[in-house]
Order: sequence, then C-alpha cells, then structure tokens
Amino acid sequence: MLGYFSLALGLSEVAASAQVATLIGLKNRSRTRNLLRLLGLRELVSGLSILAKPDAAGPVWSRVAGDAIDLGLLGAAFSNGVKSRSKLGFATTAVSCVTALDAYVAARLSRNGTIQKLVDPIHVVRSVTINRSPEFVYQFWRKLENLPRFMAHLESVTEEDERTSVWRAKGPAGMTVEWRAEITLDQENERLAWRSLDGASVPNRGVVCFKPAPGGRGTELIVELRYDPPGGMLSSALAKLLGEEPGQQIMGDLRRLKQVLETGGVVHSDASIHRGFHAGRPPAQDEAITVLGRSDAP
Repeated sequence: MLGYFSLALGLSEVAASAQVATLIGLKNRSRTRNLLRLLGLRELVSGLSILAKPDAAGPVWSRVAGDAIDLGLLGAAFSNGVKSRSKLGFATTAVSCVTALDAYVAARLSRNGTIQKLVDPIHVVRSVTINRSPEFVYQFWRKLENLPRFMAHLESVTEEDERTSVWRAKGPAGMTVEWRAEITLDQENERLAWRSLDGASVPNRGVVCFKPAPGGRGTELIVELRYDPPGGMLSSALAKLLGEEPGQQIMGDLRRLKQVLETGGVVHSDASIHRGFHAGRPPAQDEAITVLGRSDAP
C-alpha cells in the first residue's frame, strides 16, 4: 500500500504540480512547481523500490527520510508566506500521519529482518566413507539407540515403536533438551529420514543415505540435518546443540561412527581404542557393536 501510495503521490506532483501547490495552500510559483516535481520523482523512486522489495526495510526508511524533508519544507513555508495557512496546516498534519505510518512499518520490517537472521535454519550436509557394506551401516543406524555412541551431543535415544522415539540431548549451560521424533521414510539399506514432532524445543529433521562407495570401498554415508529455531536467540542457542559450528561437529560425529564400525571403538590421540564410545559415560572395553539386538565384532 505504501508503494502504491508513493507512486500515486509522485505522479500527482510531477504531472499536476500547479494543482498540488494550490491544494496544499502554497503560492503557484515556478520555483514551487519545480520543487514539487523533484519531490514527485523521489516518491516515484520510493514507490518502485518498495514494490520491488516489499519485505525490505530500506526502501521504507527512505520514505521516512523523505517525509522528514517534506515536513521541513512545509514548516519553512509557514514563515515564507502562504496562500492558505489552513490548507498548509492540513497538509502538514497529513504528512505527519504518513510519516508515523512509514516509521512504524519500517521499524517492523527491520525487526522482522533481524529475527529472520537469528532464526534462519541451520542446514548441514556432510559425508564419510565407511569400509562396511551399506546393509551393515544401515542396520547399525536404524537401531536409533546406537546414535548416542558416536553423536557427542546426544545423551540417549529411546525407541517407543517402529516409527517414534524419544531423544535427549545436551543443551547450553548444562541443560537437557528432550523431544519426540518419528521416522518419515525408511528405505532399507538406502535411505532413512526423520523429523521431530510438535512441541520440540528445537524443531529438526534429517535424512541419511547409504550408497555403495566407488571401487568397492564400502559405504558412502551422506547425512543432511536441518534445525529450525522458532523463537529468537534462546531457541537459536538451543538449536546449536551440535556446537558453535554444527558442520564441524557433525563431521566429528561421522568420524567417530567410521571408527566404531571399522575398528569397534574410537581411536583417541593416545592411539588407544575405546569401544562403545559415548561422550557422557566411561568407555566399556569389552563392549562390541550391537546391530538390532545382535553382537557383531568387526
């Protein structure tokens, strides 16, 4: 509406500057008409800019600046002699109201833009090659209770049935975050997708693909995760459960998964192997890889 208003006002000032001068109580002088035409051109530019980017605050803030100029010129007109002070007073009141509306809309668009920057989805895609068959890797991942063994931010995943599960994760400042999730796609040995259910503190969804690696080198595992923090900075912080740089943290999780599936544990800097690695509990030296209830030592 502000864009179309600017276009209408700009066209009036450019095409009918004499009539506009009379309408607002100014003397119909050549200098006045030329000034109104310049102001009309500014309104046309503002209108086109707003219509081109209706969600951007910048073009509306430019209208606010133009309104301030208009108010200044109207104020100066009172002291320079006018044809009708009542008409000029009405015009000044109208411009003041439009200025308030422009400022409100500009501030709202700026606020929405800031919030959008804070809550943009965290989107991560990472991959790793594991020297195991796609069937083996799929079966290990499909048993969701295995996930905390290599995902450092997860404390536990409890499967309620074939489709739904309860996830518990570490949050900021020692908090624990819990949500329910469901399997949305299950293509055996190929693809597995899930999403959080309503009420999750950090809405999230993900998909993992299990592809035969070229040259018979096992499985190319591709993980795509997306987190959608819904409520500003607090939810944005909660959404970053995977660390300050989620991509690096996911890559670390996948490296741990590779070690667990290929060696039976996680190799640390001291070259020791810790089986059944979990960031939140001591490693168990005699724990083998469990795939859907059976023990498979690599």
